[in-house]
Amino acid sequence: MRFVAFDLETTGTVPGVDQIVEIGAVRFVDGQVEAVFSTLIDPKVSIPAGASAVNGIYNDMVAGKPTVDTVLSSLTEFCGADPMVAHNAPFDAQFLIADYKRHEFATPGGVILDTLPIARKIFPGLPNYKLGTLTQHLKIPSTGFHRAEEDATYCGQLFLEMLKRISINGQAPAIENLIALTGKAEYRFPIIERSPKQLDFLSLF
Repeated sequence: MRFVAFDLETTGTVPGVDQIVEIGAVRFVDGQVEAVFSTLIDPKVSIPAGASAVNGIYNDMVAGKPTVDTVLSSLTEFCGADPMVAHNAPFDAQFLIADYKRHEFATPGGVILDTLPIARKIFPGLPNYKLGTLTQHLKIPSTGFHRAEEDATYCGQLFLEMLKRISINGQAPAIENLIALTGKAEYRFPIIERSPKQLDFLSLF
């Protein structure tokens, strides 16, 4: 199976208000990492101390890094139409959607799968379903959390472990069955259309 696991780090928890400071996306093909898209983002605002305490990303680390509008097209190209996987996917997706809408860029075309509700069904009875708890439960080697590329990689490995448990004769479930496991309707990035620009009145003469 081919999919892209993704994760973000942000200045806070409110999409459209708080800003992305790091994007990590990891493409898996047949159980192996094929390619990585990873970049720090200059949010053009000061990163609150509370956010830095969680993700370890500080203002000096993002100064001079690309702004989000300069990387969205590359992210879309990287993801293509592959299924996209994230832990608590709506949180990360809503941040990206806010920026895709603001800058009017085309979005990735794949369905978005949330590993959080799937994990709750496949691994009942755990004390919680944080990504760190699940990787520890599955003995997935890990060094740290709350950096985008690393968390995207762990999420992809978690997804692969879950696929193993629900595959039949080595055949992974169909996408519609994976969507059903989330207990929610199919979720995708919206199609963004550029708004028509007003013609310069003087250009008509």
